[in-house]
Amino acid sequence: MSQQAEKWDQRFSERHCADAQAAAVLIENSHLLPRLGNALDLASGLGGNAILLAQGGLEVTAIDLSRVAMSKLDSYAQEQQLAIHCHCYDLEVASQQSEEFKHSAVSGLEENSFDVIVVSHYLYRPLLPALLSALKPGGLLYYQTFTQQHVAATGPSNTAYRLAKNELLEFCKALHILFYREEGLQGDTEQGFRNQAMIIAQRPE
Repeated sequence: MSQQAEKWDQRFSERHCADAQAAAVLIENSHLLPRLGNALDLASGLGGNAILLAQGGLEVTAIDLSRVAMSKLDSYAQEQQLAIHCHCYDLEVASQQSEEFKHSAVSGLEENSFDVIVVSHYLYRPLLPALLSALKPGGLLYYQTFTQQHVAATGPSNTAYRLAKNELLEFCKALHILFYREEGLQGDTEQGFRNQAMIIAQRPE
């Protein structure tokens, strides 16, 4: 088990799925979701996004490196009769071990698999091309994570795990942008949406 996995196992050990919160990009724009289909919650944690998606009628695949989180989410989904399928898988380790990673389908991220993909508070750039190819034509990507410009001490201390200005827009340039928000340090930084960027983008049909 990696040190990262151990860290997150410890963090999730005293938390509960019933308290897990979905990302703002998903909560505020859930009206854009399809009524049926397959969804992926990547780096799911205790499943705030996965639970919201499943409650909306989608069949959800949840992937996270924490066995504790996936065990808890699996139990919660069964109790609540939610269609959430949990997989403990460290995609970063897999990418580092495979020379063919960037040029082939990643386990759990096969091409044309999902109508919806949600990623929040997680950034690992080698995965990004696989995310786009895993979307079905017409599929939606919801992405929200921390930015290098920030006014609060939240999120990773290493700027490599934070988005540069407009990086999400650049990543999604081949998609149809439905929604984007990144306020940076503009104006009154005590108001608005700060410290993160969010996007909803659709793969062309």
